[in-house]
Amino acid sequence: MDLNTIWFILIGVLFTGFFFLEGFDYGVGILLPFLGKDDRERRLMINSIGPHWDANEVWLITAGGAMFAAFPHWYATLFSGFYLALVLMLLALIARGVAFEFRSKSESAKWRSTWDWIICIGSAIPALLWGVAMANIVRGVPIDANMQYVGTFGDLLNLFALVAGVTSLLLFTLHGANFLAIKIEGPVAARAQTLSTRIWPGVIILSLIVSILGYFETDVVSRLGPAVIILPFSAIAALCSVGLLIRRKRMGWAFAMAGACIVLFTLTMFVGLYPRVMTSSLQPDTWSLTIDNASSSPYTLRVMSIIALIFLPIVLLYQAWSYRVFRRRLTSTSSLEY
Repeated sequence: MDLNTIWFILIGVLFTGFFFLEGFDYGVGILLPFLGKDDRERRLMINSIGPHWDANEVWLITAGGAMFAAFPHWYATLFSGFYLALVLMLLALIARGVAFEFRSKSESAKWRSTWDWIICIGSAIPALLWGVAMANIVRGVPIDANMQYVGTFGDLLNLFALVAGVTSLLLFTLHGANFLAIKIEGPVAARAQTLSTRIWPGVIILSLIVSILGYFETDVVSRLGPAVIILPFSAIAALCSVGLLIRRKRMGWAFAMAGACIVLFTLTMFVGLYPRVMTSSLQPDTWSLTIDNASSSPYTLRVMSIIALIFLPIVLLYQAWSYRVFRRRLTSTSSLEY
């Protein structure tokens, strides 16, 4: 296995970790104004992700840095073509981060309510746009022979991408509700469990629709063979088990299975792409960006590999340690930082 493939896999792992971890962060933020009936309950919800949300975003920063260093043409084409969408996502994430820190700086109910809605919107926009972006990367966007995006923002708003965006939004919401059910004791957990039961069927239906659309809108099956459909339908199977687990009050397993669905859908995208990194809708066979024509020099990849072998385990150990330290469930008597 060459370094180009190894770094493609590593970037895929980083995005998978990001979607799994930041997915429940987004979900909690989206649900904040709806499940928290008073200020204390909303503070409990925020504090359930307070020690982790910024560390979870490090996975995205690392994935972006790895993409920039290992596949600079991929980075350049992606960020130029998806510029407006990514700026909107960045502004939402900035507002969300500020809201976490500023929300409890005043006792004013209006002040706190405003920041709560900013957290909600700042979580919902990225949750929606990530689905849109990932669907477009696999489906294909207008890329010419010079690896330049030659389309418009409107080219990204196709049926497949929009359905994928709504699916990711609801899937992350479900993931966040399941997280709240295992992280907080009391009325918030009960409401989160009830909500999970209600939105779960809709997530299954949308996942089926996006999988069927993916068959017709992409060349993944024609290129890789019918065996590849095992991945998205395994994701849907994992999602189907979530409802049964919720009814049996096995919320830890329900959270794990919703997370497995996210992991399998992300894996589907990267397996469907390989050896491409972005598909050209103009000339898929010749103008698509691949792990070869979009990569850095072999020397750069070797140096990056050495650095990753040294520092990546340290980062993973630190994050595992932080989750262990803050593993206890929050109750109505817990001290709150946010």
